Formats: sequence, C-alpha cells, structure tokens
Amino acid sequence: MKIGVPKEIKNNENRVGLTPAGVRELTRHGHTVYVQHTAGCGTGFADEEYVAAGATILPDIADVYGAAEMIVKVKEPIEPEYALVRPGQVLFTYFHFACERALTDAMLASGAVCIAYETVEGRGGGLPLLIPMSEVAGRMSVQEGARFLEKPQGGRGVLLGGVPGVKPARVLVLGGGVVGRNAALMAAGLGADVTICDISLPTLRHLAEVMPANVKTLYSSRHNIEAELPHTDLVIGSVLIPGAKAPHLVTRDMLGLMRPGTVMVDVAIDQGGCFETSHPTTHSEPVYEVDGIVHYAVANIPGAVPYTSTLALTNATLPYALRLADLGWREACRRDPGLALGLNVVDGAVTYPGVAEAFGMECVKINL
Repeated sequence: MKIGVPKEIKNNENRVGLTPAGVRELTRHGHTVYVQHTAGCGTGFADEEYVAAGATILPDIADVYGAAEMIVKVKEPIEPEYALVRPGQVLFTYFHFACERALTDAMLASGAVCIAYETVEGRGGGLPLLIPMSEVAGRMSVQEGARFLEKPQGGRGVLLGGVPGVKPARVLVLGGGVVGRNAALMAAGLGADVTICDISLPTLRHLAEVMPANVKTLYSSRHNIEAELPHTDLVIGSVLIPGAKAPHLVTRDMLGLMRPGTVMVDVAIDQGGCFETSHPTTHSEPVYEVDGIVHYAVANIPGAVPYTSTLALTNATLPYALRLADLGWREACRRDPGLALGLNVVDGAVTYPGVAEAFGMECVKINL
C-alpha cells in the first residue's frame, strides 16, 4: 500500500503521524511511504531520518495526498485539505466529527474512508488510540491552568500548591476518566486541594482507593458542581462520550458563582466542550474571558509537547496502521470489531451513531 504522511497545518500543531521507526516497520512490510518535506521537524525528526528509514520525501501536501492510498495524520483535515481528499482514500487520524459539521460534510462529499482514532476500541474495551493523548492532555491541563492562574496571565494570582501558612488552590476536575485521573494526579502532586467528580459510583470508589490523600471524590450533579464553584480556583472539564458531543456541565449562569480570575480548562473542546461558554482556541491565543472567568480551550493541547505526544501516540497507532496497510481497511475491520468502530464516514455515508445523532443524519451500517 502507498501511505502518505502530510505535515500538520493546524495552528501550532507540531506532531506528526508517523515516526522514522514507524516508517521502517511499514517499509519492512513491503509498503511505500511518502512523507511531506519537514513533516517531522516540529517533533524533532529530520527528513534525512525518514529517508534512512525508507521513506520518499515529497515537496508539498498536495503531492502526498495525490500519491497515497492511505493518509496517516494526527489531527483532522482542515479546510485547505478538503479538496485534496479523494474517493476511496483511507484517512486514519483524529476527527471528532460530532462538533464540526463543515468537516463532516466535506468528508461525506469526498467519498473517503474516515477511520477516527477516538472511536477505535481495544479488545478489552477502552479507547486505546485516545488514551495516550488523554494522558498528556490531562497532565497539561493542570500545567496550563497553573500558568493562567498567575495574575499577569489574567488569573486570581493563586499558587497551586500554596506555601506554609497559606492554603493551596482548590481544583475541581469534572470527569473521572483518563483525562480526569491524570489531571487529578498532577494537581495533587503539586500540592493542590483536589475534588474529582463523576456519575459512576464504581469509578468514584476506585478513585477513592488509588488517589493521594489530597484528592476527594464527589458525585457529579448540577447541585454539587454549583456548591463547589464558589470555592474553586481551577476547573478542569474532562467529560467524554465517545464520538458524541460533550454535555455542558458548567452553564453560562454558573459563571456568576465563581470568583473573578478563576480559570476553566476545557479538555473536552474537541468534542464541543463541556462548558457552555467554551469555544476552541489555539496555542498562539489560548485564553479569553467571559464574565471575568478565564477560559482555556485549546483544541490540540498535546501539540505543545510534540516530542512526547508523537511518541506516545504512534506507539498506539502503528500496530493499527500496519494492519490497515497489510490487509486493507475492509478486511482489517472485519477481523477486528474494535477497529471497525473507528469507521465514522465511509463512501459518502455516516457510519458512527454518535456522529449521526449530532447532526440528525442517517447512520448506515457497513457490511464487512
């Protein structure tokens, strides 16, 4: 198979879909890999490393899309890429269709096969291609939240861990999944007073057993969230419904409960955000204020640490990319029902229920 690795063109997205090690594995299996010039430079991989691994370097993005039967990326195609996608071409990347109608319409019109990292399931359950970036985003959400709590950045001027004689900051984590657990651990490690919320009692029991002493658990309800907000310095939204839009757990009217300079980090922004007042931001302009509350809603948080993120992501995606290349998408998905759940848009039809529900479209079942 001919596999293409374009350079990511989303704002400040420095990750890359394949490392030179991944290229070596694919070429060892007899596949041809085309890598766009400087595609790996943001991560620290030079063109020469890809060539040494067996890749062919192509000068621009149109050449890569034109040559490849399968595109391996990190982030969803953006508008300049829409016209480059062609019928039958396989795109293997993050899509987050449910919060982006224009992207969904463009991929439907393209006739491509869109396999979304975020809805692929492992043999034992879970989301193996989302977990690595959720781990990075969860940890970075605290790092970024701590930065924007500083007064020069617009925050309340609170040190997350406090000092002797001064109480630490209070952190509220909404969602006890991978992002939430990593955020709570990071905040606890910095000495903050952390509360983590979830609607699953088994999850809360597990968190209560494994979390440090400065992490408390709380059942997630509007009443409980409203009771916490007046005393909270940093809110981290990490709620996920796979493939579907995130629910709004903090509404516009709830902002009035918080003190000016409180920081809210919406890690769920890729899926529409779990704060009603969230809209996507970028690493170059990461925050904005609504009613005195600082909102951080960068849609590609792990892109700020591309070396760590690329290695973590490709460790998970490469085995799937190899299967897709070796067997073709249809046979690979037939053999692996979890991979088949990654099929979101195929040949002009929506094939994932969460995407269809988000836009009121028909969900077509693929016969493998």
